[in-house]
Amino acid sequence: MEAASETPTNKRGTTLTIRGLDVAIIERLKNHARARGRSLEADLRDLLTYASGQPLVLDPLEEADRIAAMTPPAAIAQMGGGK
Repeated sequence: MEAASETPTNKRGTTLTIRGLDVAIIERLKNHARARGRSLEADLRDLLTYASGQPLVLDPLEEADRIAAMTPPAAIAQMGGGK
């Protein structure tokens, strides 16, 4: 990936170049965007914005334990858990 430096006229940020992406993936992304009446660039911008806001989960089991620890015991009992 390559990022160009931000310029004062570029209010959105920098440019991102992704090399070596399979042509079939690009076509699927284009079809997805076209089906939604959007440009590929707009779809990818939204996808990257959304993905960058998601929490980074390095250890799925640790994350599951963290979420379980936040669940009140009564809710676990109602779901049939905690047996």
